[in-house]
Amino acid sequence: MLNADPLPVGTAPAFVADEPSARAGYGNNPLDRKAEWRDDEARLASLQTATARMIVYAADKAVLGAPPDFSSTMTIATAAALGAAPDIFLGMRGDVAYFAGMADEESDSLKARGFVVIDLRSIGVQGLVPSQDLAILGHAKGILAWHATHPHCARCGARTVIASAGYRRECPSCKASHFPRTDPVAIMMVVRGDFCLLARKQAFAPGMYSCLAGFIEPGETLEDAVRRETMEEAGVRATRVVFHAAQPWPLPFSQLMMGCLAQTSDEAITLDHTELEDGRWFSRAECRMMIDNTHPQGLFCPPPMSIANLLLRDWLDGRLA
Repeated sequence: MLNADPLPVGTAPAFVADEPSARAGYGNNPLDRKAEWRDDEARLASLQTATARMIVYAADKAVLGAPPDFSSTMTIATAAALGAAPDIFLGMRGDVAYFAGMADEESDSLKARGFVVIDLRSIGVQGLVPSQDLAILGHAKGILAWHATHPHCARCGARTVIASAGYRRECPSCKASHFPRTDPVAIMMVVRGDFCLLARKQAFAPGMYSCLAGFIEPGETLEDAVRRETMEEAGVRATRVVFHAAQPWPLPFSQLMMGCLAQTSDEAITLDHTELEDGRWFSRAECRMMIDNTHPQGLFCPPPMSIANLLLRDWLDGRLA
């Protein structure tokens, strides 16, 4: 299970811990991002002390310390020995500065040094680090992945350079500025009385069912995206749509999952089999068994780190209505 730890005093207002989004994986980020410092090169240099911490990735995998601690951070000096520079200023955790960078060593070489090189999803599913550390790892992955996949200017094709502590890329040729991309996604708990609509894709683990979801299109509201995706994927007409919680989702790139309740009176389902392998209505009792891993057919829902799990639990507990 995902480790749960409270927000440390002084890192965020107390009410943040009560927000549904803070209970989703990658959503409990304790950093003060200090955006106003990003263009202050002298200040950023002064923060790169022996107490500063580095998040390091090797390609798309995080570099953690050895078990049993699986430390998600290392010193700047240790990171430098792996070829990782503090290119990205993530923010402050109390008096400690956090940076992120990319190692230039291959995974096998890092493993030989005693590091654990592992994908972010596995870290969350296995609960290897506390929830706040998982959120910082997700924060770092989202922005590092953007830099890795956007090295050239979309306007003129020239090579761009990192600016503003990693939150901008500048084109020295045409002077265009480029900013990190986050794609919005609607994910919905579609309910009909005491039943909810869950479905599965062929790529899912056998027996796993989840909420419907889809990307929000240009010129579309969140509510309209929920209604469109519900109709497209299941042939169900959603009426009332209410936002419940959001989740940063850095897999494989930075997305923002926006979780909603969608009500319907339609019972008939017409699945889009190009998108979904199966889908049906589940009773509250059946959903509870899926949460508890006691379903007689071995059916289950996504892990606790996912917003789909949060939506399902909150619906069962009466928090989502």
